[in-house]
Amino acid sequence: MENYIVSARKYRPSTFDTVVGQRALTTTLKNAIATGKLAHAYLFCGPRGVGKTTCARIFAKTINCLNPANDGEACNQCESCMAFNEQRSYNIHELDAASNNSVDDIRQLIEQVRIPPQIGKYKVYIIDEVHMLSQSAFNAFLKTLEEPPHHAIFILATTEKHKILPTILSRCQIYDFNRIGVNDTVEHLQYVAQKEGIQAEPEALTVIAQKADGGMRDALSIFDQVASFTGGKITYQGVIENLNVLDYEYYFKLTDCFLENKVSEAMLLLNEILRKGFDGSHFITGLASHFRDLLVSKDVSTLPLLEVGAGIRQHYQEQAQKCDQKFLYRAMKLVNDCDLNYRASKNKRLLVELTLIQCAQLTLPDADDIVGGRSPKRRLKPLFKQQAAQQPAAMQPQSQTGAAAAQASTEGNNAGVHTSPLAGLRTDIKKKPVMRPEMMNVSIRGTRMKWKETEASQPAPQPSAPAPEEKYENRPFKDSELNFYWRDFAMNHLPKEEKANSARMMNITPKPLNDTAYEILVDNEMVGKYMNKLLPDVLKYIREQLHNRQVVLSVRVSEAHEVVRAYNQAERFQLMSKRNPKLLKLAQKFNLTLD
Repeated sequence: MENYIVSARKYRPSTFDTVVGQRALTTTLKNAIATGKLAHAYLFCGPRGVGKTTCARIFAKTINCLNPANDGEACNQCESCMAFNEQRSYNIHELDAASNNSVDDIRQLIEQVRIPPQIGKYKVYIIDEVHMLSQSAFNAFLKTLEEPPHHAIFILATTEKHKILPTILSRCQIYDFNRIGVNDTVEHLQYVAQKEGIQAEPEALTVIAQKADGGMRDALSIFDQVASFTGGKITYQGVIENLNVLDYEYYFKLTDCFLENKVSEAMLLLNEILRKGFDGSHFITGLASHFRDLLVSKDVSTLPLLEVGAGIRQHYQEQAQKCDQKFLYRAMKLVNDCDLNYRASKNKRLLVELTLIQCAQLTLPDADDIVGGRSPKRRLKPLFKQQAAQQPAAMQPQSQTGAAAAQASTEGNNAGVHTSPLAGLRTDIKKKPVMRPEMMNVSIRGTRMKWKETEASQPAPQPSAPAPEEKYENRPFKDSELNFYWRDFAMNHLPKEEKANSARMMNITPKPLNDTAYEILVDNEMVGKYMNKLLPDVLKYIREQLHNRQVVLSVRVSEAHEVVRAYNQAERFQLMSKRNPKLLKLAQKFNLTLD
């Protein structure tokens, strides 16, 4: 059996003219050879499979050709060219930096550089994957790379230029290889198919070129794979089946469903696609590309951007005429947002389905101008409108009195036409508990009687009028009043998330120092910091409630011998018995215990 050679090796370019998709670089190299202006070091960088190593070999063969052509190509007839073609040339050395990346390997290379060539003018050293060299190897290579012998030329090749030291880059002429376009790849695949006697559809070769993503070596490998699968006749259906590529027809059908607002058909198509084993991310990416292709198909000037076969191109043009540009813009936005949120979503299928539903609603007459499908343009009326109209005016906020009255009158006119089915029901509004002085078993009636009589004698302020200025400053008060408002602040004026701090304040009783100064005794520094932070708000509230601006509160951390709080009944009884020892004798006499 004859040895089989893959197409990537069999049809590897041997001259600059046969290199695909790198005309600018090959022209530059040919002109440099023709004029004799050769640098001592070159750096070829670019993606995989775009011809870096191939161009390095062609360049090395051409500069050692004994009878070069006027256009800068090798003759392929002299001894040097024949030795290169038969892989027995001693003037061209290839080194794989991935496996020879140590200082010893570079030192051995430097020793070989000193030996002049036997045939030809130059000894060319091609170092592939040069970014794999170690830091020490790069440093050992610097001096030789900057000032090599006149007969030595270095060609470095890499796919990751950013990993190479700037000192290396500054010593080389840098050539950036581009990705090979789809059209160039298709033309080369057609040439290979003709040489191999294989029938291939243009649409099938286009899919192969798109799958290769700009790499000719990948394209030729896929070509060989598909040729073996189809038995020498490459068809579009055979390519998408072998490469697991979603058919264009699904995207065309989905777009028709979107234009006709058929949500159920779109959902069924999605289910069929997922049952065939396609990933949702792959599907949504392809749908975004489909909308983009439809957009570029609407204009003749952007039609060259459509990289598909002739048959599919005609289909794109026909469907593009049915689609409005506004629809395409909004659909692309929806699909792109779905692609961005796909990885973070926990229910990925639901995310894709919601995107399809929104796309199917974009062409409706009342679709929202903002991307997101339909939404009601009118605000829904409140369900309990009768109860809202019957509420007294005093319960309404002052800032909304006029607006609420207007709304109540409007709704009252419509009450005879639209009657709420829940009008007879009572809605219990959960109110926030409010502390009263009688709850604390504290009597301040005598102190506040004159205040209430004075306030009752005054006329009530109008809702729109500003609040009257406080006339009672520095009123006398009792300790029990201050304790009441201290606990009232802790219960009703702290956020719900600070429930623990509220309970801590309830267990603290301000200790009077004089008539207006009180001390807050806490048991540790952390609580002290919190109380000092909270103290301005508490002090402001207590001063306003007591009508006394001379109230002063201070926080102090207790000493070790001080007892500041009691957690349970037993601890409270011990604390009380220390203050009054007769309580302990009373409990012992009657044999009393705490539950």
